[in-house]
Amino acid sequence: MAHPSNFGEGEGRLKAMHDADFPGGVVVDPTPITAYDEITVFYNGLLAQSGAEQVYLHVGFGDPRNWRNVQDLRMSRTGWGFVKTLEMPDESRFNFCFRDNAYNWDNNNGLNWSFEIHNGQRRI
Repeated sequence: MAHPSNFGEGEGRLKAMHDADFPGGVVVDPTPITAYDEITVFYNGLLAQSGAEQVYLHVGFGDPRNWRNVQDLRMSRTGWGFVKTLEMPDESRFNFCFRDNAYNWDNNNGLNWSFEIHNGQRRI
């Protein structure tokens, strides 16, 4: 079952994600993340604020120290920052950072960003 957005829907959702002013300019919605659900990653961090022409979401799954299924996904530019929507696989963790078209990186000061992916079942 898909979890509703924490920031509303449509164009207003992106503005609300921007206005949330999360640390590093990164917002993931919805959270918690559930396997097979679609999530949106919003980015208005260092690269966006430095005038990057294009930003890529660099993603991998599993152990934060040993990513699997690594790929670079082109993000879309909006009036508030860059955004990418993707479906979460049935994995344990979603790990990511950002790079621009000149291969400058924003990796959260070497920590990257990492979220647990839940299987949608309640823990007892």
